Order: sequence, then C-alpha cells, then structure tokens
Amino acid sequence: MPDDPATLWTIGHSTRTLQEFFGLLDAYRIEAVADVRRFPGSRRHPHFASDALAATLPAHGIAYRWMPKLGGRRKVQPGSPNTAWRNASFQGYADYTATAEFAEGLAELLALAREKRTAMMCAEAVWWRCHRSIISDVLKLRGIEVIHIIDAAHATVHPYTSPAHIVDGQLSYAPAQGGLL
Repeated sequence: MPDDPATLWTIGHSTRTLQEFFGLLDAYRIEAVADVRRFPGSRRHPHFASDALAATLPAHGIAYRWMPKLGGRRKVQPGSPNTAWRNASFQGYADYTATAEFAEGLAELLALAREKRTAMMCAEAVWWRCHRSIISDVLKLRGIEVIHIIDAAHATVHPYTSPAHIVDGQLSYAPAQGGLL
C-alpha cells in the first residue's frame, strides 16, 4: 500500500534485562514498541509487564503501545483452511488474520510505524517460534520489509514462513497442492 511504512522490526524480550532490551532498541534506533502480546504480563520478568513498559520506555525516549488486537493465543476455527500449520497455536493465529479485529490491529500498527521507527514485541526470543512470524508474513505480502532483531549485531530480514504461499495475490497456509505427473 502506498502509505505503508517501508520497514518494521520485531523483537522478543525473552529473559533479557531491561538494560539489554534498551541496548537492542538503541542499536536499531527504535522509536516505538508495539506490544503484540495478548496478555502483556510476565511473572518471571516483571520489568516486561505492560504497566512497567508503559513507564520505562517513554522515560528512555521510546513510545509504547499495547496492541491486544494483534495478540496471539487464538483458537483454530472450525473448517480452518490453514492446515499447513502443524502447530495449533500458529494455525489458530493464521485463522485469526482473516478477522476484522486483526485488520484493525494491523491498521493501528501501521499507523504507529508511519510516525515512528517501530518494533513489534512479544515474549518469544526467536521470531519463528512466535506469532510475530505470521504478522510478518502479512506485512511482507504488503511490500513492507520486516527485520527480526536477534542481537545488537545480528538481524534477519523476514522470509515467508515455510507453510506460507501466495495464491492469486493472497497469503495462504492451506497445504500446497502437488503437481500431477
């Protein structure tokens, strides 16, 4: 889309300290964090709870926005076409991407990213084990470059996830149809 941002970043907070997390955000000059956790709390790492981030990130000069409409932990829908995903949580999230609620959340993310250099954040350290991978597929289809922050020296440009394929210009996670001999 013409008004879409050119690039979005992703990051998993994992078990990092707040100082390590700020170091990564600074290394990639991130200006806003879009929290895409559906349940934005952490008993083991309370500094990553939504309330804590809403206070500490702005104090560090970084905007914070919780985006529950992009949160994970969605259920597989009856008759789901997204059966190329073998993991039910990913299949459920792929189903969820077809909803109006997801579209609203994506619009909110893109609006923030048009204003500020934005990283979407979840708890999982590695993007391929997180629903950020599916959001990234959707963004890539729109022509947006997605960069997954690994550490201060390493980041990965998003490739489509292995179950993803494009059918008539649309993202599909239906099983690929094999060719006939």
